Amino acid sequence: MTNFKVWISSFRLRTLPLSISGIILGSALAYSNQLFNTTIFVFALLTTISLQILSNLANDYGDGIKGTDNNNRIGPERAIQSGLISPIQMKYAIITNVLILIVLITTLLYFSFGTNEYLNLLTFFTLGIISIYSAIKYTVGNKAYGYYALGDLFVLLFFGFLSVMGSYYLYAKNLEINLILPSFSIGLLSVAVINLNNMRDLVSDKLSNKITVAGKLGFANSKKYHFLILISSIVFSLLFILFFYYKLLSLIVIISYIPIVFHLKKVYTITKPGEYNDELKKVAISTFLFSVIHSLIIII
Repeated sequence: MTNFKVWISSFRLRTLPLSISGIILGSALAYSNQLFNTTIFVFALLTTISLQILSNLANDYGDGIKGTDNNNRIGPERAIQSGLISPIQMKYAIITNVLILIVLITTLLYFSFGTNEYLNLLTFFTLGIISIYSAIKYTVGNKAYGYYALGDLFVLLFFGFLSVMGSYYLYAKNLEINLILPSFSIGLLSVAVINLNNMRDLVSDKLSNKITVAGKLGFANSKKYHFLILISSIVFSLLFILFFYYKLLSLIVIISYIPIVFHLKKVYTITKPGEYNDELKKVAISTFLFSVIHSLIIII
């Protein structure tokens, strides 16, 4: 594998559709209120993609230097684990990504708030820095929160609430109560992805002293937790559509639930952790489909 392909692989491009799902939905909500701005949308996407890549590189680095990525791990081999990228190279890549992110965040906030809305600028720049710190701190450092069963909570907050409500605020400069429901829906779908990942790596994580929610619950109960996550996401999205955007066309929302239902059926029958790999991709793509269909319902 060439060095370029190794770096592209370390970016884990398959995770990017999942990361932008909340931005798409938040932007659709802004569009429905005649608040959409193409420039804000583009830079919000670029910022989110860059932040996801940072998270992926930091996870590779953190788990790599701690030895969590080892021969016991079932998932795809990571860059540092393979030896094709050294820890110092990965560290420089992370630093470069952070600098790019600061430029993107600054540009995004300029187009959203201009130079006069000091409180909004300060608040969102602070949120941006917190997002960067959280993306790195998931696995990097002695007290990485991903090693203390806090990953699910942070994913819900950042992929759900900050992604949907934060992106909407960039357009509207205010928030609405109905945003809570889609924030939960998208956030919980993202939590389902990390839970699948943790169920797959349950044994290797335990050997590496990495504590996750799945690790605490065990194989059987983490499946029940997974069902609760996804069913709750569907319930929140149904409530959102029924209360705020109900029309005959809204019935197409059922299409977005079909892959999730089939996924739950498959998860119920899984007995070998390695079988979760294909399901990870399915849920990530399903989340993107989910956000697109909900966005179409909102804007049509």
